[in-house]
Amino acid sequence: MLALHNNAYSTCSQKVRLALFEKAIAWEDRQIIFVRNEHLAPDYLRLNPNGVVPTLTHDDAVIIDSSVILEYLDEVFPDPPMAPRDAVGRAHLRAWMRYFEEVTTPAVRPPSFNQAFLERFVAMSDEAFETGAKRRPLRRRFIEKMGKTGFGDTDLMIAYENFAQTCTRMEAALAGRRWLFGEAIPSIADCCVAPLFDRMDDLGHGYLWQDKPNVVAWLTRFRQRPAWARTILFGAFEDEVLVGTVQLKLSWAPNQKHHSDVSKLLVHPAYQRLGI
Repeated sequence: MLALHNNAYSTCSQKVRLALFEKAIAWEDRQIIFVRNEHLAPDYLRLNPNGVVPTLTHDDAVIIDSSVILEYLDEVFPDPPMAPRDAVGRAHLRAWMRYFEEVTTPAVRPPSFNQAFLERFVAMSDEAFETGAKRRPLRRRFIEKMGKTGFGDTDLMIAYENFAQTCTRMEAALAGRRWLFGEAIPSIADCCVAPLFDRMDDLGHGYLWQDKPNVVAWLTRFRQRPAWARTILFGAFEDEVLVGTVQLKLSWAPNQKHHSDVSKLLVHPAYQRLGI
C-alpha cells in the first residue's frame, strides 16, 4: 500500500501530490495537521526524524524528502515517465531539482513566514516560542532567526532576488518547450517547482515573472491540468494559515484556487527596491 503523510498547503507535499495524480497511482492521503503539531509527534518522528512533510510509506518502506520521493515514484512506477530515460537527461533533471531545493525553495520561506505564518508566532509568549523552536529537528535555527518580528529587509531581498533568478533561468529553458523535460506531461522537475510559483502568486509576488512569457504560459498550462485541480485545494491556504482554523478534509475543487487578498498581507518596502 502507498500512503503519503502530508499537509494540503505544504508546497513540498503539493509537488509529490502532483506527481501521484499525474501518474494516476492509487494512494492513501494521510493529512498531518501543523496547528496540532502532528509533524512533531513521536509517532510521526519515528517515520521522519526531520519532523517535516511529506513522508511516503510503500508497504514496509519509508521514503523521506519530497524530491527523493519524486524520483522514487518515477523509478517504481515508470509509466507514464516523468523524467528522461537516458543518463544525461536524468543528470540534467537532477541538476534542476537540486537548484530548486537549494535556491528556489529557501527563497519562498521568508515571504511565506512574514506574510502568512508569523501571526501564529506573534501570539505566543517568549517562553512558548523558544520551546516550540527547540522542538523542531531541522527548522529550529530558521525559526529562531525569524523571531516574533519576522525576517528583515536583507533576508527578503535575497529571497526575491533568488526567486527572480529562478524565473530568468526557467524562461530560457522553456523556450519552445511545454515543460522543462518532456512534452506530453510535466516532469518531476516541473512538479518540484510549480507549487512554489503558486505560493508566491498567493502572496502577491506574481510580478516576478509577469515579463517572462514562457514562464507565464507554463504556469497557466499546469494550472489547467486535472492533477493541479486535485492538488491545489480551494481554501487550503487561507483556512488553515491566515484564519488559523483547524484544517478539515476538503473536497477537490476543479479549476478553483483561492488567492489571498494581498491588501491584507504585509507589503514590504523591499518590493519597491527590487527593480526587476
